[in-house]
Amino acid sequence: MEPTHPDRRNILVIQLGDIGDVVLATPTFRAFRETYPDACVSVLVRKGYGSLLTGDPHVSEVLEVVKSRSKLTEAADNFRLARRLRTSRYDLVFDLRTGDRGGMLAFLAPAPEKVAFAGDGAFWRRWVFTRLIRQEEIRVTPPPAHPGADQSLRLVAVIGVGTPDSRPRLYVTEEAARKVDRLLAGEGMAPGARFVTVNPFSRWKYKEWGSGKWAEVLDRIRERYSLPALIVGAKEETEAAAGIAARCGDGAHNMAGKTTLGELAALLSRSSLHMGVDSAAPHIAYAVGTPSIAIFGPSDWRGWTIPDAFHRVVRPDDPCVPCNRKGCEDTEASLCLEKMPVEKVLDPAREMLEEMLASPTPADR
Repeated sequence: MEPTHPDRRNILVIQLGDIGDVVLATPTFRAFRETYPDACVSVLVRKGYGSLLTGDPHVSEVLEVVKSRSKLTEAADNFRLARRLRTSRYDLVFDLRTGDRGGMLAFLAPAPEKVAFAGDGAFWRRWVFTRLIRQEEIRVTPPPAHPGADQSLRLVAVIGVGTPDSRPRLYVTEEAARKVDRLLAGEGMAPGARFVTVNPFSRWKYKEWGSGKWAEVLDRIRERYSLPALIVGAKEETEAAAGIAARCGDGAHNMAGKTTLGELAALLSRSSLHMGVDSAAPHIAYAVGTPSIAIFGPSDWRGWTIPDAFHRVVRPDDPCVPCNRKGCEDTEASLCLEKMPVEKVLDPAREMLEEMLASPTPADR
């Protein structure tokens, strides 16, 4: 590991991955601030993802790059970003990924030091970055480093940046908390009321469980514990969420599309238990300290999370799991998940709720 560079006063970290990638990169953002306590640490993410980081005390500034259906809007917004990057005078630019867009944005940000992982990226990246980290330079981190955060942390460790805490963490802003108060009041829920949250949706359908099974889980939790359920999801999942809520009668509330990502983090932080499939929401729940149950089917949970008493992983018993395939027999459906019974989720949910509800105060997370 190289010695610390005291002249790294203005740092830009680029993370243009999906929502979960941004959440799992929070220990890396923290590592830059802990290594350089007096530095300005800016983070560049996709449009809409920045609200997850606005409350993070380790991040000085959040920038967003636009990808819009309107090319005119995209060009105008990104022109402003490009101008900002060119005038910010960074000392270090670090791209956590190998994509072309991140490389182009790094090119626009003048800096004496630009670093990224070499990977199998385009050949032109060697003229953008002053250093491309080779795989053989990256040391293997021994457990218990968080597996989802580990790759980014091992990358930045090559240039002397690190933190002893690899756990992803999100911080809820007062503004997001107030918005959640209003949303809950609008659903007729009293301040401090207990509830569970569920995200049944994924961008990839082969990761989803049956909506009817989710409805049964929520109904049985409602019957036994008198806990309402809030179904969360993206705006385009509103109709599907409404269908699950309708099956549950008065016991479920459709919250899909009603929050920003930062507000979703605030909502999940209030939840007694979050349940969901392999998607961004369980990562967010984990990062705000909410007990969670995450369903993994064909994808391998070992690369993304560390199960413990407050964070359970549920997976089918089929010997082919995980297969890392995008559906069975050239379909978008995973038979292992379709066959998985309700009790696989309901049993750990009962165990966790029994323990939490036995205490007059929320469990120490």
